[in-house]
Amino acid sequence: MKYHKKKKALVLLADGTVFYGKAVGNREGTAVGEVCFNTGMTGYQEIFTDPSYFGQLMVTTNAHIGNYGTHKDEVESDSIKIAGLIVKNFSYEYSRPDADISLLEFLEKNNLFAISDVDTRALVSYIRDNGAMNALISTRVDELDALKEELKKVPSMVGLELASKVSTEEPYYYGEENAKFKISALDIGIKKNILRNLAKRGAYVKVFPYNTPFKELEAWNPDGYFISNGPGDPEPLTEAISTAKEMIESDKPLFGICLGHQVLALANGVSTYKMHNGHRGINHPILNLVTGKGEITSQNHGFAINREETEANKDLEITHLHLNDNTVAGIKMKDKDVFSVQYHPEASPGPHDADYLFDQFFDAIKTSRN
Repeated sequence: MKYHKKKKALVLLADGTVFYGKAVGNREGTAVGEVCFNTGMTGYQEIFTDPSYFGQLMVTTNAHIGNYGTHKDEVESDSIKIAGLIVKNFSYEYSRPDADISLLEFLEKNNLFAISDVDTRALVSYIRDNGAMNALISTRVDELDALKEELKKVPSMVGLELASKVSTEEPYYYGEENAKFKISALDIGIKKNILRNLAKRGAYVKVFPYNTPFKELEAWNPDGYFISNGPGDPEPLTEAISTAKEMIESDKPLFGICLGHQVLALANGVSTYKMHNGHRGINHPILNLVTGKGEITSQNHGFAINREETEANKDLEITHLHLNDNTVAGIKMKDKDVFSVQYHPEASPGPHDADYLFDQFFDAIKTSRN
């Protein structure tokens, strides 16, 4: 086994708190973003490439990261989207025969700075108590005052529009051209596994940039509309919110996931807010208020919709609640085939308890066509 010499590194939080560690791969670097943590025990490659994590420093609560390497098919976008990585134990070697390359090679290929040997249990506990905040990771351990000044310049996630950073620049197609259904999807940070789930149910999907006017999505004459997940604060997405309003008025089935859920709420006059920590992991319990059944779900969001405003809205019904904190996890419109969830039914990584929502979407499309 090759010995890896490690440079000293640190995690600097916006409130001045410091945690120490070592740089991964014996490289120097600095990365900034909002610090958050994911409680998943597996699926690190999918997490790192999820566009919803754009601009965030990821802390993994699993103590060992990298032990099964990486695989070219286990990605949710074309590149790593997190801003930086913080782990306890980084595995330079991997044991999975099916892996293509090590996690170190994958990070170096994507030019991502990571640090290890951090007391992630203490760091996560601190974030849980004090809330998600901007942070910085760096090997410049002797320049603490200068790093604090740099960190002050990092914008808050509140009011930050990030969908434009991860959305496609040009429309593209996914699936079989002669498929049974056509879906117009608004890309505000779409994951590949969402497209896979739509395609395997008989959809040919045209994916549009985040700021596409409704007329362009409508011109393709789809059977239904979809609004994707994505990063950042939903309220600055004025163009997407306007497009969502017109999607609703079209009376065709409409499905939204995560950031798309928040955009649909805003289109119905319900506000959103930044959460203390957010929900990020693959074991979040949800109660389906329609069926009375519980679901274990994959989640990744730092904003949520206002529950009181949702309950007071005459056009909306709450369909799902998060059982840990009773936040709104799903809504539907009472007189239209329009619904959304705050979590990820495509679950990559994660459980598949909620993939029935895709079937529900296509059932609505079939009914609408008939």
